[in-house]
Amino acid sequence: MTGMSKVEQPSGKRRLRIVRDTDSPETLEAEERAAAGPDAAPQEDRPEGPGAEDGPGEEAAERPGRGSGGPARPLAVTGMVAAAWCVGLGLVVLMTITLVGWIAAPRTALGPGLPGVFRTAVNFWLVAHHAGFTTSVGRVGMLPLGLILLPAGLLYRGGGWIIRAAEHRYRRRIGVVQVALLLAAPYATFAVMLALIAGTPSLQPSPWQAFVACFSLAFAAGGLGAARAIAASRGRVRSGVGALLRLLPDRPRSVVTGVLGALAVLTAAGAVLVGGSLAYHHAEAADVYRMLAPDLVGGGLLVLVEIAYLPNAVIWGMSFAIGPGFSVGAGTSVSPTGVFLGALPSFPLLAALPEPGPAPLVSLLALAAPFLAGAVGGALTVRSFPSAVYEAAPLWGFLSGVLTGGAVMVLAALSGGPLGGHRMATMGPSAWQIGLLATLEVGLAAACSAWLVNWWMFRERRSRRTRRKDREDVEDADAHGGEQRREEYAYDYETEGDEPAREAPGTRPDGSAPRTADPVAFVDPEPVLRRRD
Repeated sequence: MTGMSKVEQPSGKRRLRIVRDTDSPETLEAEERAAAGPDAAPQEDRPEGPGAEDGPGEEAAERPGRGSGGPARPLAVTGMVAAAWCVGLGLVVLMTITLVGWIAAPRTALGPGLPGVFRTAVNFWLVAHHAGFTTSVGRVGMLPLGLILLPAGLLYRGGGWIIRAAEHRYRRRIGVVQVALLLAAPYATFAVMLALIAGTPSLQPSPWQAFVACFSLAFAAGGLGAARAIAASRGRVRSGVGALLRLLPDRPRSVVTGVLGALAVLTAAGAVLVGGSLAYHHAEAADVYRMLAPDLVGGGLLVLVEIAYLPNAVIWGMSFAIGPGFSVGAGTSVSPTGVFLGALPSFPLLAALPEPGPAPLVSLLALAAPFLAGAVGGALTVRSFPSAVYEAAPLWGFLSGVLTGGAVMVLAALSGGPLGGHRMATMGPSAWQIGLLATLEVGLAAACSAWLVNWWMFRERRSRRTRRKDREDVEDADAHGGEQRREEYAYDYETEGDEPAREAPGTRPDGSAPRTADPVAFVDPEPVLRRRD
């Protein structure tokens, strides 16, 4: 028989050669060396590894690798590039929306020409970061929270990109806080520069608010993105919050889990209140639309503004459920104790407000939301503990309630603010009242829930230990019980032909009957006595 094999040449080319069954391995090796040439090295002397094809080991070590990407870029420059990318892309998106409005609206509404359009887009970009501004009628601080999603999403991606770029270049892990700072510092600097550029005599953005708001948002969103990028390299994760929880120590992770659970319940309660009220007052909202009579483009922009203000409305509903409620202008109040309203702006979302007078009875059911949130938060806090706790469980539950109250206070402060001067200078909930009541209601409910869940967990643990001990005792009894029963009932088989009789301790070596003191024995089921032969 013959076969075909490939022989490599020094130039990298290959040729086919016929191999016979009579050829020995030594003959084949000699023919390969002769075909390769006198200067070729033996096969076993060739270098192995990833750089074998690149030449000698020294040259492969000096040559940059495939993943080096050239000279390493400083980490601060990487953060500045990511910040510039986030600023530029956000401005492009808002500039497009502003141009659509400028085309549909009167040309003088947004300022003279394209420079006025650019300043308006920059102001929208600052508003998206919740940076207030001052107009001729007063300060404007009630800004839509829905616009935060645009820069937050870009910054989230920017933080993850910095982690991946730094890990690729420096081959080491860098911290989440370091990435967040490297992204937030240039981002806030760009924001201050844009605030100074976009100012006009009739509209003056606040540079210090722009710095604080942009720095805080970039630090939070960039840190979440960096945490997710780090956790994704270790395993599959679904969100930045989950990745950040994995990076926290055990005890703080349990407390943060309880806080997130309580906030989720409160947010759901506020969303249900707003959604139900909008569905009940849909006729009033339709009347406001007809009164405004926007065209196609104006109607679309009005819908976008309503969507952007929906998070504010949900937080106002949360404030109603907690108790203090909110105000829609000076001298007004919307709370479970009563509804007092005055003249309202013509905005469709405000049609969800209840009628003046006593609060609807159905809405009073929302007062149970803070206590339900505390129960959920306390249960999640205790159940996610890495080790058992005893008397400290209510304290940890109350701590989660305190942190929940602080988070609610921050959300209430962000959801409201002035809309100019005079009567519209007071809009939204009172931050300190909401925070104080949320701390008390959620904290007490969380402490009770944590104590109850902790007691139940210890009870179940003791019950499992008892059941396991009983099961082990039963298994031990089953393992030794059969032999004991055979010893107890061995005499039942003395007259059976199919079972051999066990020898008594006094049996003689010749097989004769043992000597017993009792001359009688039971041999039948019936109590019949007979002499033993």
